[in-house]
Amino acid sequence: MALSEYHNTVLNDLKSAFPSAVTDVVEYQGDITFIVQSDFIFDVLKRLKEEHHYKYFVDMIPADRYTNSERFEVIYNLFCLRNPNRLLIKTRIEEDNPELPTATPIWPAANWHERETYDMFGITFKDHPDLRRIFLPEDFQYYPLRKEFPLLGVPGSLPLPNTTPDTEE
Repeated sequence: MALSEYHNTVLNDLKSAFPSAVTDVVEYQGDITFIVQSDFIFDVLKRLKEEHHYKYFVDMIPADRYTNSERFEVIYNLFCLRNPNRLLIKTRIEEDNPELPTATPIWPAANWHERETYDMFGITFKDHPDLRRIFLPEDFQYYPLRKEFPLLGVPGSLPLPNTTPDTEE
């Protein structure tokens, strides 16, 4: 794999600052992904913004891998404006207690992404300023984007609108 000189500099700095944080580097179709242990995710993200100018938090992509270990993964899509390039940071977490630290102190734009991830996958973000559901009712007991969620939903879990048109006589 051929990392750019800039990505190599970033990787070496992260390995120097947090020796066991980055466990793998993947290059696919020109995109570089650093796999980071979840225990280090906040510190790595903060360093990327402050030291390497990844000021633009593009988005966050959660996924349910539906595996026995490290079931969930969260991918942070970051962009450096100073030296235009994209970097993906992927971390994995267990199903038993799916929790990560919030990235909102680093990028306020992470707020809604984390709320959506919580709403759809049940992944919580420690110290989030307003972690509540964004689409579904607060008392909804399910997480619709988890792989075990039924394709047609859970019957009776949400009141649905009447599908029969009103007719006037």
